[in-house]
Amino acid sequence: MIARSTIDKVFDAARVEEVIGDFVQLKKSGSNFKGLSPFTDERTPSFMVSPVKQIWKDFSSGKGGNVVAFLMEHEHFTYPEAIRYLARKYQIEIEETQRTDEEKEQASERESMLLVSEFARDFFQECLWETETGKAIGLSYFKERGFSEDTIREFGLGYNPDQWSAFTDAALEKGYQLEFLEKTGLTIVKPAQDPGQDPRKFDRFKGRVLFPIQSMSGRVLGFGGRTLSSEKKVAKYLNSPESEIYHKSKVLYGIYHAKKAIARDDVCYLVEGYTDVIQLYQSGIENVVASSGTALTPDQIRLIRRLTKNVVVLFDGDAAGLRASLRGIDLILEEGLNVRVCSFPEGEDPDSFARAHSRDAIEAYLKEHARDFIQFKTALLTKEAADDPIRRAETIRDIVSSISRIPDRIKQEVYVQECASLMGISEQVLFNTLAQMSRKAQRDASRKPEQRSMEVVRQEPAAEKVDPQYELERKIIEVLLLYGQESEEFEDLILKENEQGELVLEPERSEAKVFEKIFLDLQEDEIELSHDRFRSLYYKLIEKLNSEPEFSVQSLTGEADAELAGELSTILMEDEKYELHHWERKDIFPKQKQDSLGQLVSETILSLRCYLIQKRIDALRGQTESRPGETNAEILEEIINYLHLNKLLNKKLNRVLS
Repeated sequence: MIARSTIDKVFDAARVEEVIGDFVQLKKSGSNFKGLSPFTDERTPSFMVSPVKQIWKDFSSGKGGNVVAFLMEHEHFTYPEAIRYLARKYQIEIEETQRTDEEKEQASERESMLLVSEFARDFFQECLWETETGKAIGLSYFKERGFSEDTIREFGLGYNPDQWSAFTDAALEKGYQLEFLEKTGLTIVKPAQDPGQDPRKFDRFKGRVLFPIQSMSGRVLGFGGRTLSSEKKVAKYLNSPESEIYHKSKVLYGIYHAKKAIARDDVCYLVEGYTDVIQLYQSGIENVVASSGTALTPDQIRLIRRLTKNVVVLFDGDAAGLRASLRGIDLILEEGLNVRVCSFPEGEDPDSFARAHSRDAIEAYLKEHARDFIQFKTALLTKEAADDPIRRAETIRDIVSSISRIPDRIKQEVYVQECASLMGISEQVLFNTLAQMSRKAQRDASRKPEQRSMEVVRQEPAAEKVDPQYELERKIIEVLLLYGQESEEFEDLILKENEQGELVLEPERSEAKVFEKIFLDLQEDEIELSHDRFRSLYYKLIEKLNSEPEFSVQSLTGEADAELAGELSTILMEDEKYELHHWERKDIFPKQKQDSLGQLVSETILSLRCYLIQKRIDALRGQTESRPGETNAEILEEIINYLHLNKLLNKKLNRVLS
């Protein structure tokens, strides 16, 4: 187990904006940072990061918390994995206490598979650099491809010996379980040929050079293996199979190395293969990723969109490949990204071009030849159509189909105008075609009940229902979080009878800490928070504030579970939304903003009292209405007393009751 002292050092060193900035493109927004949600498919930023409070909140999914909570949500780390990741990032030495056998057994399947994958990477690297066969075959191959030793180490490239079970035997000897070797796909297990014998075990990547496939955080999820054999029956490239940790449709090769450069340069270059990525990266073009040899998927595009809205797709000079890849461009357009396309001279691909040119020459070529997608698609399809009017009409319809996928109507119109100019056709015809396609898409969607119901929700959103008690209790938690330890002078209201026998409120001044004032007032009125989350937070906060003079919000979020941490971050990140001068329109708070902390606390409690008294009055009135004709003097007298008290409290709040 990780020592508590190490965990404390990690929380002291880690900066939430720095860590999240590795995964999400953040832009300054006042004292906070804002970006697109990494958890939902949104186009308007609602993901907030507070450097001051060291918390984050995703308003589109409701998730939130501290820096560790983000890594656990985004990377699916366990708590120890998140701490280890941060320790590595901030170069903190990890002190550990001895784990029991029971604790080792409780390690999750996912963590076990990740550990196996990381061992495999290390094993393959060691074979590449430390064995004669690895140097002669694997290392020689990489160097022939033009990769420097630094680049080979940077991307963790490796080699697996051309032996049936070299890796599997080494892993089992180190104590890794065959179950997880098989689940990651690193080992192929076949039934025993004879009863009583052990199952047969083979290395999946026998005799191949290896390209580790990493997540955005750098965890090894799987491998791509290239054979060096000349046998035609052997597949040239072989990837890890789908598993609990590796989903090829959700991974981009090189994203771990490229993420900072993509966010910095605000553009991502998209290529096809592993060597394309590595060669461009080595040449100084670091903001480059590949689709890992699969057709581009929406999940992969969303990975890019977290970092930038600008994509340049790099194609080789193969015309057949260009035509097939146009489908990927349409998917990128659907996700609302800006797409440019750059093709290399015939016979060249990103790998070969990068090997033959300097960084400046590559950048100059990309800048000069990267074209807007519509220009590229028009030129490509028009060339194919030649003078055939039927194929020309199909080409125009194909281009309009791509334009119809763009969610931004203004962009659609601009592209229609450009297409009309390039193809020599009237804009009106193109707009009519675009409208037909849109109507067809709507009809298709209307045939699906689940989509139709979603459209109704979007077009006719339900009116927001405000629960005054919820928001008042929330404000109490917020005040405790922000000001709990501060001392302030308060005005206490004492209910007394005057000389005429009337109940009146007499003010008395006292000094106390904010948390003491709130706790004592709620105790005196026998008020308990009604919402479970707030009640749990309330008692935890009172306990912390009473026992820890140096209490900080970060210490509370650091030990809170995911749900509790999310609630804390929600409250702290929505300060502006719940300011008192906005509450007047909800008929909760007085018309003027508080001039002091003492007034803020007093009026928060006073407003809760007023609300609960009115709630009690309504309940008593309901009792009398449910029994018409009956006389219930006690109930009527109680109602009158509550009405008088409510009038006094509301007068103190400067509110006029009708």
